[in-house]
Amino acid sequence: MSNWNPRHSPAITALIADDEPAMRQQLRSRLQEVWPTLEIVAEAANGVEAVELANTHQPHIVFLDIRMPGMSGIEAARLLFQRCHLVFVTAYDQYAIEAFEQGALDYLLKPVGGERLKTTCARLQQRVEQQPSDLTVQLGALLAQHSSAPKRDYLRWIQAVVGQNLRMISTREVLYFQADEKYTRVRTAQGEVLIRKTLKELADELDPDEFWRIHRSTLVRVDAIDSVTRDLRGRQMVKVHGSSEALEVSRGNTHLFQQM
Repeated sequence: MSNWNPRHSPAITALIADDEPAMRQQLRSRLQEVWPTLEIVAEAANGVEAVELANTHQPHIVFLDIRMPGMSGIEAARLLFQRCHLVFVTAYDQYAIEAFEQGALDYLLKPVGGERLKTTCARLQQRVEQQPSDLTVQLGALLAQHSSAPKRDYLRWIQAVVGQNLRMISTREVLYFQADEKYTRVRTAQGEVLIRKTLKELADELDPDEFWRIHRSTLVRVDAIDSVTRDLRGRQMVKVHGSSEALEVSRGNTHLFQQM
């Protein structure tokens, strides 16, 4: 039996944990819209802070990002399970199963949509008075509902900070990624932004059937490719829809275009 005892208060309380300040603000704003009486008592930038702040504030609900430095949301959930109601917030579909295995009541995909959040909040409002441990028997049904989630950890959304705002870019919008010193250029039909994630990290997280690494400095979305030609030096050059820039194919990757 857990000794967790959320403070007695007319208000239902929650904690938000995400390493991106803009994502915390976005979720806070969305929650205020769909659940105005929910009291956000604290925000954490990583799993360690989430556990510490949960110990201090004893919220009814904790919204946990999956990927955070120091201690992941999954690791934090193992410490918070049966103490409060957990909702995972993630950009990765395949985490749904593990989220429920760690006792999560629900999970939300970034960027969090208003209608999906309403469903989650309605579920929380119905069950928040129950002990979190009482929900264990209900996880099987939730797992069945989400058993079709992708098994691979493929990135679906790119987070880019533009000024004071966080912009969420679907990988389906990306034409190509290109290394640019300490940053990576994300090129879409609407323009480009810079992100701090390295090309190697992106190559590990993206679907290899959707993005090909044509050069050590370039990842291109396959169905964005318009044409492949050879320049005067015999190099293969890729053109993508919506961009006039020619992207070089390195010798080690010419096998990707064997017909040329």
